[in-house]
Amino acid sequence: MALALEEARAAAARGEVPVGAVVVENGAVIARAGNRTEELHDPTAHAELLAIREACQKLASPRIPHCDLYVTLEPCAMCAGVISFSRIRRLYFGAYDTKSGGVEHGGRFFQQTTCHHSPEVYGGRMEQESNEMLRKFFAALRHGTA
Repeated sequence: MALALEEARAAAARGEVPVGAVVVENGAVIARAGNRTEELHDPTAHAELLAIREACQKLASPRIPHCDLYVTLEPCAMCAGVISFSRIRRLYFGAYDTKSGGVEHGGRFFQQTTCHHSPEVYGGRMEQESNEMLRKFFAALRHGTA
């Protein structure tokens, strides 16, 4: 999770919402990314999607069932869908997202009957650090200092 927080800090430094993600296979980091929606002008360039895409490319497979995903914020419904389709084994996330989350909040993607694969989910990992980074980022935006 510490590496995901590093990616989130790097995203914030680029002016992106500070979310970072890391894909791990057998204890080794195989992909990591931070949000790049503004930079790439791409609403799908969430940290989770970018990291999963990189991991799938490295492993030459659209499904990575032996991999775990660490992300600093509860994934949205779009990211939850990709997590399901890629067959991620375990999802660890930091801050809960009561507004836009799609795992423990909102659509609760993995609990839907149409969901073909649900990872093991562990929320609240390094939650305080993740929340604080997000809080500071959005406070700076509100005050025009970001």
